[in-house]
Amino acid sequence: MQEQGREPEVTSLNARQRAVHRAGLTAASDTGMDRFARLVSRMLHVPVAFVSLVEEDRQILPGLIGLAEPWAGRRALPLSHSLCRHVVASGRPLVVSDPRADERFATHPAVADLGVAAYAGMPLADAEGLVLGSLCAIDHQPRAWGPGELSDLEDLAAACSAELCLRILSAQSRSAQQVLETARGAAEHARRDARRLEQEAQAGLGHAELLLRASEELAQTSGLDDVRRRLRDLFGGVGKPSYVGLLVAGKDDLRWVPDPDGARAVERELLTLPPDAAFLPSTQALRQRRTVFVADRAAMVAAYGTQAADLLDRMGSTTMLCLPLWGSRALMGVLAICWDERHQVGVTERATLTAASGYIAQAVERALYLDERISVARELQAAMLTDLPLTDHVEMSALYQPAADGHMIGGDWYDAHHLPRASASDGETPALMVTVGDITGHDMHAATIMGQVRSMLRQATLDHPPYSPATALTALDAACSVLPMETSGTLVHARLDPVDGSLDWTLTWSNAGHPPPLLRTPDGRVTQLLEHDILLHRSLGPFTRTEHRRALPPGSTLLLYADGLVERRGHDMDAAVAQLIALLARHGHRSLDELLRRINNRLADPAPEDDVVLLAVRTPASGRPQRR
Repeated sequence: MQEQGREPEVTSLNARQRAVHRAGLTAASDTGMDRFARLVSRMLHVPVAFVSLVEEDRQILPGLIGLAEPWAGRRALPLSHSLCRHVVASGRPLVVSDPRADERFATHPAVADLGVAAYAGMPLADAEGLVLGSLCAIDHQPRAWGPGELSDLEDLAAACSAELCLRILSAQSRSAQQVLETARGAAEHARRDARRLEQEAQAGLGHAELLLRASEELAQTSGLDDVRRRLRDLFGGVGKPSYVGLLVAGKDDLRWVPDPDGARAVERELLTLPPDAAFLPSTQALRQRRTVFVADRAAMVAAYGTQAADLLDRMGSTTMLCLPLWGSRALMGVLAICWDERHQVGVTERATLTAASGYIAQAVERALYLDERISVARELQAAMLTDLPLTDHVEMSALYQPAADGHMIGGDWYDAHHLPRASASDGETPALMVTVGDITGHDMHAATIMGQVRSMLRQATLDHPPYSPATALTALDAACSVLPMETSGTLVHARLDPVDGSLDWTLTWSNAGHPPPLLRTPDGRVTQLLEHDILLHRSLGPFTRTEHRRALPPGSTLLLYADGLVERRGHDMDAAVAQLIALLARHGHRSLDELLRRINNRLADPAPEDDVVLLAVRTPASGRPQRR
């Protein structure tokens, strides 16, 4: 009775040994299997991962990452240290959050010798469903495996199983070829079988490669345009589609995401679709939350009418497959895949495309989240820019152009405000404070520090009559050296005062390492105000700032700017400053709005790498003398 009970187990073991042998895998490193181990480690963020195949008296590890010696060098573990054999025995996944708290594995040698504190293993099977081993993720700390992590591990196990099947099929194909050479009577039949097997192998390999490419390529996307761009080259190999379109679900519509490098006319003309529109497969896939397949033009006319068929013709397509894109919480949109010739989508191909659509949905969900954060950050940054104060005494204008890269939320700013009058006299002309600064960094943190520094500088100015720029900067330095703020950057802080009984003004400024301001006098001469102190940095500690003074004749123009205007990769900054001086000298007589537009159009990139900030102030050239 015992021998009869063991016979199926022995038969299964022999079949498993033969399958592993055909796959060409031993206790040695295999490039393809190592790649799967790396993908598991990267996607599940685990230190140890391996492809385990169970033999009679050991488990071999043709793919691994992170396993300690001597096991890593041996590429094998005794069955006493194997959790994977439980996966093979049951044919089901094994997920353990903490083996030490599980009575089945509390004393298991893998816990003490291999440092297994959390384990997740998915079965690896051949084409007949025989479980050969498992794809394993191991952590050195107990962890609760999330549904998304287990889903990713299951997808990778399916791709790894496909790779094993392909190798076994290839070995079988080679074996069949040897038989063909000796069996002349069955040569033609065997050749047809070999071609069929090869086609199946190529298709299976293409499907596995598609899933691997999707997991790798789409994991690094940063926005919808990036996702759309990568979709263009994601699908390849046997059965490559002629067009792949992405539609994102909004609150009340379904919106095409045009290819940023060359959108088709259809994507532009039908930019948005009402989700209840019944004339397109894409809206039906969204509305009914299921995959929709249209085999050819006749099927399109029968199901959706001639309008949809004409649209298919304009796209140059014959067959269309629309798959819903499911995010973690909601339906994100629809993936539209088209072939220019009639294409039969088999069960395996449909399953592969559905799995790939899961990766695409994750990328779309992540991109929408990032785009929303960037939009909010841009709105916050714009809200923190100062509205220039109204004045009848001087002309002012400012220009702000954000960096082209939506992720670069900068710390550049400008500011202008009047100082309190010394008395309540109606005819008194108030002094004016102006500032341009640049906090180091291109992220939300830099924008936040910028807002704090701007407010602190205003407070420091107004709290220290007679409102010296140097005194205010010294107070700001002192505060930043004490407060827990990672303050680093440059700025120019300046004060403009009318001179009693004349049209002259006086400029007093203090420069913390910022590009020198430019002063244009009415005769067209432009001077760089080169005097400056060290930059603003909390590690430099309190620093006594210096200030400098210059008389401004009537009609003088003061220009402050940030380095994004003149500093570009691969360009000479000194040459850009010289060009800026020439532009100010030539066009400084124009209105300040027009002057700043001309400067920005000539010097700034259409898609600048950094924020561009300009602030200009012009003193009156005529009128009644100033009264203080």
